[in-house]
Amino acid sequence: MSAFEKYPRITPFLWFDNNAEDAVNFYLSVFKNSRRLEIVHNTGDGPVPASILTIAFELDGQTFTAINGGPLFKFTEAVSFVIRCDSQEEVDDYWAKLSAGGSDGQCGWLKDKFGLSWQIVPARLPDLIKNPSAMQAMLKMKKLDLAELERVAEE
Repeated sequence: MSAFEKYPRITPFLWFDNNAEDAVNFYLSVFKNSRRLEIVHNTGDGPVPASILTIAFELDGQTFTAINGGPLFKFTEAVSFVIRCDSQEEVDDYWAKLSAGGSDGQCGWLKDKFGLSWQIVPARLPDLIKNPSAMQAMLKMKKLDLAELERVAEE
């Protein structure tokens, strides 16, 4: 039985140009409880010169696969990964690590240095933005400020 048969039925598959190993190493450094699962080496018969074809890895219990697919496709904001944070400290930590070398977006969104989009979100956000004032406050933020959202929601 191959390792792939043990993976969840649905696994995000992330296409990188020729730097999948750099990306995986970066993500493993950001998320606790993470590990590399399996590497498939390139046989040299494919269109990609990288020595590694795919790397399966796990970030805090979620399985992913990264492929060195070449420059044909890039990430867009049409797909993002949400990180539920239980405190402002978690928001700040993930924001600092994932935005380094990337770019800030609106409403808790950012792009990391590989172009992958992330949403760094306090766990309480869905309840807070039921209040129209908190929703308006969130729309003006880049990194989300939990204390400010709570303050506005309670007014």
